[in-house]
Amino acid sequence: MHRSLDRSFDAAAAHRIRTALGLDPGEVAHGMRTAFGLGHVTAELVTAWERGELPPGRDELAGLAGMLWCSPADLAGRPRTLREHRLARGLTPEEVAAAVGLDVLAYLRMEQENVWRGGDRSTQQLRALFRLDQSDLVAVCGRNAKLSLLLRETFTARGAGAARAVARTASLDRRVVDVALRRLRAGHTAAPDPEVFASHAVDHFWEAVRASA
Repeated sequence: MHRSLDRSFDAAAAHRIRTALGLDPGEVAHGMRTAFGLGHVTAELVTAWERGELPPGRDELAGLAGMLWCSPADLAGRPRTLREHRLARGLTPEEVAAAVGLDVLAYLRMEQENVWRGGDRSTQQLRALFRLDQSDLVAVCGRNAKLSLLLRETFTARGAGAARAVARTASLDRRVVDVALRRLRAGHTAAPDPEVFASHAVDHFWEAVRASA
């Protein structure tokens, strides 16, 4: 198996495409074993990919795309880390540091820790350089784990406090968050597998925010 740490995998897209085709994880795994020679692939491994617990390797991604009648690019997620954004733009650490007004070692520490800590001006320069939207910025600031936890809590706790906490973490207007959370809860309730849906709560939340705009 070949792993690529610099390539993102869109786990939610893999789940969405599979369910749209009416396949279960076992059928996908069987096809990958017989048609693509990936004898190690099991239903449990396919489910782990879809839950974002680990990414498929290069050969696995090609086999999965073949089974889902799509291209590997359809399963490649958007960059999420500072390093992935930099590589996607073809920039060196020195070029990024110069563009945002930071010492290169300071920038590299942030990249290694994947937590952006720049000031307001540097943050605006980074957003322009990497073309970050709000979801990207929340991710590179290291807030996705907290946002995921808060969103999972909103599936059962629907009070104003939960919505305020989500708005603060995502740096969004409370009214936008209220509408997005209603969409998110409806999607969770209607999902064939609520646990898989919840494991991608952050992605579904930003989809709901964009739909509410």
